[in-house]
Amino acid sequence: METIQIKSNAFKRLSTGHLWVYSNELTEIPKLKPGTIVKAVINKSNQKSFGLAFYNPHSLISLRLLSTEKEINADFFIERIKKANSMRREIYPNCNMYRLVFGESDLLPGLIIDRYGDYFALQIHSAGMENLINQIIDALIQIFPKTKGIIRKDNSHFRIIEGLQLIEEVVFGEIPENIFCEELGIKLSISLLGQQKTGYFLDQRENRFSIRNIVKNKTVLDCYTNQGGFALNASIAGAKEVIGLDSSSTAIEKAKQNAMLNQLQNIDFIEYDVEEYFEKLFEENRKFDVIILDPPAFAKNKKSIYSALSKYSKINRMALKLLEIGGYLITSSCSYHIKESEFYNAVTNEAVKQGYRLTLIQRGNQAPDHPILTCMDETNYLKFFIFKLL
Repeated sequence: METIQIKSNAFKRLSTGHLWVYSNELTEIPKLKPGTIVKAVINKSNQKSFGLAFYNPHSLISLRLLSTEKEINADFFIERIKKANSMRREIYPNCNMYRLVFGESDLLPGLIIDRYGDYFALQIHSAGMENLINQIIDALIQIFPKTKGIIRKDNSHFRIIEGLQLIEEVVFGEIPENIFCEELGIKLSISLLGQQKTGYFLDQRENRFSIRNIVKNKTVLDCYTNQGGFALNASIAGAKEVIGLDSSSTAIEKAKQNAMLNQLQNIDFIEYDVEEYFEKLFEENRKFDVIILDPPAFAKNKKSIYSALSKYSKINRMALKLLEIGGYLITSSCSYHIKESEFYNAVTNEAVKQGYRLTLIQRGNQAPDHPILTCMDETNYLKFFIFKLL
């Protein structure tokens, strides 16, 4: 096995448990196949080792540490996935829809697995995990012998950074058009075929539930609704009127199916660009009691932070103008390149510019099945705020 030496200036960060080693932290860049398993050491003479790692000479993240000296095989994945599943079952004992593996936070760098009953959706973000896809699938089937289908949803920009192709394919069994699950008392028909990411945005679970206390008898506008998450929670909690917006016809169709599945009558889903719909509402002089903003990640990399903050500022500015006095702005960002303080300032600064006063009612984070590895800020990505307009 090849040994790769890490510069001593990376020791302090890595000794805290951080799992990434960047290309400028290596003493040399060996010409090895992307995803090769290597031994990572600080000093070759005394062999101060950080264990095995995935190596990619073409990526800024050159090494992804695996926190083990053991052989990386099916048994390795069985052990780690079982441990990850045990934690989820403690958190959600009566639920079979959750993020089973959250990459680095489960010491499985570059691997995402979502569970929907007997179906699983995978995302692979590293060349090392790509090389071991068969062992990962075998491990899943051994742990969950009732597995009916596994799909790869490898459409993330992270794969492009790693030099990997975008893939969406069923790799085991069959994936039906509709998978029926339940979240917090809401029946859901989830589609894993052709949808964004791994099907459903599980990271907003607790935040979706948290809005139920404030939406009763109110008019609610849910923007970037996807398959209806926030809108369905508002409707079932007794909102007077709910409108869900999304520019994706596929997402809107699924959201409508979910509303029918729960026999909800006070909800309407509309295929429309959010900013264009805002302009339409301005012309109609229409306002809402509650506006929810849950957009996709605007910042895909560090270079796009400025433009992303500008985009967040714009949509929150427009939303504030459409709020009734005393109304609630519920806003979030899933761009991990943007810090919570930056997002918070983007929203509150817009309020000041428009002469509005806001009170912060609640701040949230990603659901606990997306745990944060405390030594890796990169695993802490979801920002969520509930503001009240005075």
